[in-house]
Amino acid sequence: MTKAPIYPLAVPLTLLAVLLSACQTAAPAGVASTDPGPPAFVEAACGGCHAVEPPFLSPNPASPTFEAIANNPGVTDETLASWLANAHNYPEVMDFDLEPEQIEQVAEYLVTLRRDDYVPAQ
Repeated sequence: MTKAPIYPLAVPLTLLAVLLSACQTAAPAGVASTDPGPPAFVEAACGGCHAVEPPFLSPNPASPTFEAIANNPGVTDETLASWLANAHNYPEVMDFDLEPEQIEQVAEYLVTLRRDDYVPAQ
């Protein structure tokens, strides 16, 4: 009987896939679990610094999570869109301009993260 070759990366990659699937978490209260998450653009443009979806662990701890931004008093899709449309408002590290469609995507997604029971992280 001939044994199939064992590929050194096959086992670790399979194990990694299993471990990552086990890390999936339920959406926090107030966020629908069927929510598809952020649009691809939001994940690509913002996700390098901001936590853009649950469980809201920012890659850059100095960057506020999208949940924290969305739950600031007075934040609406209109106030977000207005701020995002004026790139001169951005911190220096946010060195890019957004097209109107991208501004709309970011603002619309952010307001979906508003929660009545939100408590800021300490």
